[in-house]
Amino acid sequence: MTAERVVVAVLASLVVAAAGAQPQPRRSGLDFMSPALQALQRDDAQNPAMLWVQDGALLWRTPAGATGQRCADCHGDAAVTMRGVAARYPAWDAAAGQALNLAGRINRCRQRHQQAPPLAAEHADLLALSSYLGLQSRGQPLAPPADDRLAPLRAQGQALWQQRLGQLNLACAQCHDQHAGQRLGGAVIPQAHATGYPIYRLEWQGLGSLQRRLRSCMTGVRAEPFAPDAPEWLALEAWLAQRAAGMPVETPAVRP
Repeated sequence: MTAERVVVAVLASLVVAAAGAQPQPRRSGLDFMSPALQALQRDDAQNPAMLWVQDGALLWRTPAGATGQRCADCHGDAAVTMRGVAARYPAWDAAAGQALNLAGRINRCRQRHQQAPPLAAEHADLLALSSYLGLQSRGQPLAPPADDRLAPLRAQGQALWQQRLGQLNLACAQCHDQHAGQRLGGAVIPQAHATGYPIYRLEWQGLGSLQRRLRSCMTGVRAEPFAPDAPEWLALEAWLAQRAAGMPVETPAVRP
């Protein structure tokens, strides 16, 4: 076995071992919410995030970029062809030689096939398309790929999850692994499984990406957030996908 393969194997074993340290049983953040908020998420007629989903459905069928190509021209009916797809990201992109999350895949398709510029992480159109595709996987189990090329990224995300940050010197794991179910500032601490992104938060009065939520947490512990294009965000997303493997997709979720 080469040295590189040994490193990958060790990192993969660390990821598996860390999974056993998670709170058991694993519970969706929705379980920690009030009955009224749970009802809001479960009723598509009332869930405010469905407005973005509707925009995403329209964008799926709208020509874009220099080629004037639509997403539907290649992929057809998203309800059929995209079922389960969002549950398998982040994933390795062989052409790009790197891992991509779902938003990254959408941008890659825009650039490669539509000859359109990439969209910023919190751009309304990117959130709309991501939520529309996420909806097609709702209820499906999160299934991060069993790909050795992702092991270093997941291990980096795990290390970041356990790293103390900011003036408060707190790590994500201290709250969400060690004290889930307890209260902080009057609010219940969830286990923080990333099963419903993009997510509608009442405090935002809008939809936001997982990166936006992580940035809020970093600000909350008085740490300087990473740059918007920093690789640390993808590493954390890859770890959180592994951490929540097997849990059902909730997109689009609603939180306080």
